[in-house]
Amino acid sequence: MTLVAACFELVSADLESHESLARLLNAVVPENWPPDLYERQAMRYALEQLRGSAEQVGWSFWYLLSSSAGPRELLGICGFKGRPDESGSVEIGYSILDQYRSNGFATEAVARLLIWAFGHQNVREVCAETLPYLRQSIRVLEKNGFTFTGPGSEHGVIQYAVHRPDGR
Repeated sequence: MTLVAACFELVSADLESHESLARLLNAVVPENWPPDLYERQAMRYALEQLRGSAEQVGWSFWYLLSSSAGPRELLGICGFKGRPDESGSVEIGYSILDQYRSNGFATEAVARLLIWAFGHQNVREVCAETLPYLRQSIRVLEKNGFTFTGPGSEHGVIQYAVHRPDGR
C-alpha cells in the first residue's frame, strides 16, 4: 500500500471529478468513491487549509493506493484533522472503500500515520473518535496501541488515544 499526502491540487481534483483525481494519482478511482464517513465538507475545509500553505501538507488527508503489480487503485483515505494542538495532541480519521475492507489496509494506514506523527517532536498524543458500534474501527485502533479514553466530542461518540512511545 502507498500513502500519498493530499496537496491543494489533489484535493481540488478530488472535488472536481473521479477522472481528475485518477489522472493526478495515476490510479483507478472506483465508482463508489468516496468511502463511508468521508465528507465533502471536510474536503472543502482541507482545501482551504492547503491553499498556499505547504506546511499543512501531511496534516490533512492521505490517499491510500494499492501497490499491486496491476494498475494502482484508490483504496480509501486517512489523515489528520489538522496540526497538533498546544498540548501536542492530533486527531486521526480513516475510511476504506467497502470492497477493500477486512484486508488490513486501515490497520496499516493508521500504523503509518502514527510513525509520521510521532516523527514530529511536538506530537505527544494521537487520538481518534469513533462510534461504539463500529467494532472494526475500534479493532484497528486497538491493534495500533490505542486505548479507550472516554466520551468523544459529540454525543454518542467515544475516543481512543495512544501516547508517544518514548514518553517525551
